[in-house]
Amino acid sequence: MSEERRRELGASDAPVEDELKESFDATVDEGAERLQRTMRTIIVTGLFGGFEIGLGIMAYLAVLHQTGDELLAGLAFGIGLVALLLAHSELFTENFLMPVAAVVAKEGSLAQLGKLWGGTLVANLVGGWVFVWIVMQAFPEWSTTVSESAHHFVDAPFSLQTVALAVLGGSTITLMSRMQQGTSNDVAKIAATMIGGFLLAGLGLFHSILDSLLIFAAIHSGADLGYDQWLGWFGYTLLFNMLGGLVLVTLLRLVRTKELIRERREDAPSDPDAAHGA
Repeated sequence: MSEERRRELGASDAPVEDELKESFDATVDEGAERLQRTMRTIIVTGLFGGFEIGLGIMAYLAVLHQTGDELLAGLAFGIGLVALLLAHSELFTENFLMPVAAVVAKEGSLAQLGKLWGGTLVANLVGGWVFVWIVMQAFPEWSTTVSESAHHFVDAPFSLQTVALAVLGGSTITLMSRMQQGTSNDVAKIAATMIGGFLLAGLGLFHSILDSLLIFAAIHSGADLGYDQWLGWFGYTLLFNMLGGLVLVTLLRLVRTKELIRERREDAPSDPDAAHGA
């Protein structure tokens, strides 16, 4: 089918499906908005993101402690991601698709992306560290449960399996963000969020923020774990989370929408930083 005929079949003149164009525009617009944020805004939204993931950790531990069922606990963890969605807070691994798409479309710069990534990552960890400290003071009876969960990660040897778990962790959360951007229906967004939470926590995928908070909670509870063990696990998990999110989801998405990217780049200002007041 010719490009001209494909354009005639859609309501818009985009060389792809109308729904895809709408999703692409929403993705780039959202990404550009995130890139334009000041450092103060990035830190505040990142801190709240850490609190809300901590809320999911609290729900996860409550169900796991009572039932011993990781799949049910994973379903409960979705509460934290729903809170993140509805409160419009920020999670580091959510920032792989939308801001990168905005940078590729010349709606933002690499410097802005680095600021967003770095500020959000640190703020997520700090906010989550504080929140899970409060949780473990409130529920000290969860100490054994959280210690066992944390050891699942820090005791895992670096292997093809752990790399695959980290890659899947990054791709799952990025795909969740993609599904949220693919619909304007709030119920559908919440359903996509619960699916993402269930897969991440219920299947024990390696996620640099989520699982860091479990490890922090175990340390707060007095488990035989240290920050050096966390850091050794965190380093490679972060790397392969990014690989999974950026390559398995973001790159393929950008290839799928290359015509739309070209159009946005042609219309974009020559200096994204100056245009956005960064």
